[in-house]
Amino acid sequence: MSVASEALMMTMKLALPFLLGSLVVGLVVSLFQTVTQLQEVTLTFVPKLVVVAVILIVAGHWMLSQMEGYTTAMISQTASLVGG
Repeated sequence: MSVASEALMMTMKLALPFLLGSLVVGLVVSLFQTVTQLQEVTLTFVPKLVVVAVILIVAGHWMLSQMEGYTTAMISQTASLVGG
């Protein structure tokens, strides 16, 4: 049960920057669309794509180190998790 909990926490930790960035950009673009009455569907895609790329560039090293630490911990615990 703890392995599944740790996996969900790691997933949440790694997905949170992308989700928050996309949420903020989507909100700003939708406010802009509402104010200007410009209802273009593709207008939200490009800014979200740019924000996700920037987040990946800025936080990619941190995300990779977090995932590396988690993977190392899981591999080191393999014997005890299997029951050996």
